[in-house]
Amino acid sequence: MTKYSGIWPVAPTPFHPDGTVDYEGMKRVIDCMVDQGNDGICILANYSEQFLISDEERRKLTEISLAHVAGRLPVIVTVSHFATQIAVERAQHAKDHGAAMVMMMAPYHGALMRGTAEQTFEQFARVGDVGLPIMVQDAPLSGVDLPVPLLLRMAREIEMVKLFKIECPQTAAKLRALVAEGGDAIEGPFDGEEAITLLADLEAGATGTMTSAMIPDQIKPVLRHFAAGDLIAATEAYARVLPALNHENRQCGFRSAKAAMVEGGVIASDFCRHPIAPLHPQTKEALFRLIRPLDPVVLNWGK
Repeated sequence: MTKYSGIWPVAPTPFHPDGTVDYEGMKRVIDCMVDQGNDGICILANYSEQFLISDEERRKLTEISLAHVAGRLPVIVTVSHFATQIAVERAQHAKDHGAAMVMMMAPYHGALMRGTAEQTFEQFARVGDVGLPIMVQDAPLSGVDLPVPLLLRMAREIEMVKLFKIECPQTAAKLRALVAEGGDAIEGPFDGEEAITLLADLEAGATGTMTSAMIPDQIKPVLRHFAAGDLIAATEAYARVLPALNHENRQCGFRSAKAAMVEGGVIASDFCRHPIAPLHPQTKEALFRLIRPLDPVVLNWGK
């Protein structure tokens, strides 16, 4: 039986204009995401710019975020690393500070160093020994193929592997096979990629989604209507947000949520560390033109 559902967006990491982490701003990000009505929060993921953050910054962000959430919502902490020992240490640190679960990609480093199926299984098993539920992030970024039989083996043989965030090409087809073949072992089939394929993924068996923190309050009705069995209302709710999701997914990436949070007074700067370029003014203007009519929490939160 599925135990995990709903919308669990990724928290962006705010920086000051000089490139230092805005830890006080991180608290405001958390507060805004609670007020969005989310079912959970994910920190230190790819949309948190985890690949631009030092180990010490990661440690501090984990501790500050979990302390500030203070149990208001469950928190997923991303712990991906090529080195299994470091992934285990990150998971233990997250557990020690109150995380509800962790999320991991398969082990990879650059374009050519990729874990084999057995190495991937072994890494997840060792992180599972920490004792927190694990969300497997099946993301193209890793370049590691995670076929359905491997995911099923992990679900059946690693007690803590319970959730699966599928964001590879043809997500719905993979989710459908995973849910059909995995049965009760698949406790949380999720989609990703800013919910750009959400409706198809829900029809394929997804019970949750991990979006950005831009407009999750406007995406949540899609899940609510679908869970109630009202496919027409779900389709209408999806059509309402799809232009904004498409612009975010194809034009902005993780920069969109921070731009929206600056516009809404949540954080003071949408700075992204080099080599990430700032959003072009025209791209940002188009983003706001698409999300303003939706009247999301983020645009009003700090005003």
